[in-house]
Amino acid sequence: MDKLIIRGGKQLKGEVSISGAKNAALPIMTASILASGKSNFARIPDLMDVRTMGKLLSNMGASYSYNKGIAEIDSSSMNKFEAPYESVKTMRASVLVLCPLVARFGRAKVSLPGGCAIGARPINLHLMGLEKMGAKIRLESGYVIAKASRLKGASIYFDTVTVTGTENLMMAAVLAKGTTILENAAREPEVIDLANCLISMGAKIKGAGESVIEIEGVDELRPLKNYEIIPDRIETGTFMSIAGITGGDLIMKDCRPEHLDAVMMKLTDAGVMFKETKRGLRVIGPEKLIAKDVKTIPYPGFPTDMQAQFMAMMTIAKGTSVIKETIFENRFMHVAELERMGADISTEGGTATIKGVEKLKGAPVMATDLRASASLIVAALCAEGETTIHRIYHLDRGYEKMDEKLKKVGADIERVKG
Repeated sequence: MDKLIIRGGKQLKGEVSISGAKNAALPIMTASILASGKSNFARIPDLMDVRTMGKLLSNMGASYSYNKGIAEIDSSSMNKFEAPYESVKTMRASVLVLCPLVARFGRAKVSLPGGCAIGARPINLHLMGLEKMGAKIRLESGYVIAKASRLKGASIYFDTVTVTGTENLMMAAVLAKGTTILENAAREPEVIDLANCLISMGAKIKGAGESVIEIEGVDELRPLKNYEIIPDRIETGTFMSIAGITGGDLIMKDCRPEHLDAVMMKLTDAGVMFKETKRGLRVIGPEKLIAKDVKTIPYPGFPTDMQAQFMAMMTIAKGTSVIKETIFENRFMHVAELERMGADISTEGGTATIKGVEKLKGAPVMATDLRASASLIVAALCAEGETTIHRIYHLDRGYEKMDEKLKKVGADIERVKG
């Protein structure tokens, strides 16, 4: 397995180009199932998860190609309607093929995703919505088998906010007969991007980005040409954290600051400065960070996907900070690794208390999930000495060429092939 070796303590300066959003790319790729013909999507990041989704679509009979950020998907020859366990176990987003398959072809067989490293994320709300829309669903040998001659519009209320549930059922509703109302829907920018993509294909959607979304079903959708997905707000936030912890001066090119209001407010409180420039968003780290508390909540609140990176920053901040994780129950697994680097952190349930230390020290550490990987890079870049981060395949699932981007702004970082 590959590993990263980082020698910290450098002030990073320069420009960082932000890649397209993984969490927008994956559902938008599955939206290609809804229309017969060739669709092209631009700014698709070259990531392990994108490759997995491309392979899944190919295995179902679609034609898939990828070259320099452009994904081309032709779903006209699709003849298999199954997402096997081998695909879903490595990438939970594979469940996003469920509703497009039922909506267009009237059937689907998709493996149950089960839990993951950061906690259980069941799809019961997806299935509840599909049943309300008239699908017949049964569970058999770890698979969801869904059938419907044609889905029908329905009023669906989500007991808890679910991003993939909102996306999946939005894709089900665009070809359903009648009108579907999704209440307590997720409001993330990635949900809006999917809605904009579907509208460009001919769907009728109102309210994306609000808690109530209304979808009027149409008879068919058209393939999409050259749709460009939004920049990755979590990658942007991660590089903001890197500028903050290293006292750096970075310019984020091709980002959308309006997608990170909650993160930027907290970083500003912690001493980080932001300036809009012609080249992009300039992020300037302070001489000393100030400890601040954070509570993760659904968008537009502080994202759970930025919790680990913010915690890494707080390890060397002046004072004590409290981080409350309310989205996933097992999302503090990076704590033990940060402690190996000298951090002073105590946890109780979903709450972590971080007492800022003068400095972190390099150590061998192990990534446990995608955002934990990012937090260890954030910490290692300011640590004294050498840090070796093992199991970085997690990082490659969600960050495009991160080590190369860091080198360009002055990081002493090396990828060692395993």
